[in-house]
Amino acid sequence: MNNTGQDSPGWKRFVRIPVGSADTRLSIAAGTVTLDGDLTIPADAVGIVLFAHGSGSSRHSPRNQLVARVIQAAGIGTFLFDLLTKEEEAEDEVTGRLRFDIGLLARRLVEASNWIANQSETPGLGIGYFGASTGGAAALVAAAEIGPGIDAVVSRGGRPDLAGEALEQVKSPVLLIVGERDETVLGLNRSAFVRLRCEKELKVIPRTTHLFEEPGALDEVARLAAGWFRRHLRP
Repeated sequence: MNNTGQDSPGWKRFVRIPVGSADTRLSIAAGTVTLDGDLTIPADAVGIVLFAHGSGSSRHSPRNQLVARVIQAAGIGTFLFDLLTKEEEAEDEVTGRLRFDIGLLARRLVEASNWIANQSETPGLGIGYFGASTGGAAALVAAAEIGPGIDAVVSRGGRPDLAGEALEQVKSPVLLIVGERDETVLGLNRSAFVRLRCEKELKVIPRTTHLFEEPGALDEVARLAAGWFRRHLRP
């Protein structure tokens, strides 16, 4: 992970990070706002995955929580945190503007990554991103900015097209997961896949729509994501 050995500006740890325990609630200051997150680091973890949630979602997303549990079972830590404050979420429910502010979401993801990398309890852990919907674009932009310090990226039903020119700059291995019946998003992912210049795979889940609500669909997403991170995260 690229870092300076110092805490990232504006980020402050309010509680000690336990390792090998259940979820720990964290409150982290990012600039002028405070963001909440849930951190779990299994004993002997080989890495940690930061979740970038999508449009109109939060760290409480049952879909992301299911994926996180499978990743934890694979011996990898997870950090699900809110990219927006409660006030910003309320504004976004009305305007829909912030969920598409990929620059803002990516900046907060970068800062969270630097914060995680500089904690005394997480030295040397590989770092990966799991992005959903617009969070998929934020994950790719953040990975492009940080560089090879991000070991892997997984996008579930994401909007990689919104990453813009950052797509060609991503060096981390990228797995794009899309539902077969999510036709518009599938087309956008196929176009973005061609532009990626890194190790990459595109997995299409048969007979599945955007939210992966069909029986077994989300379980398959979780299995694929955990396998990708287990393969690429380097302690």
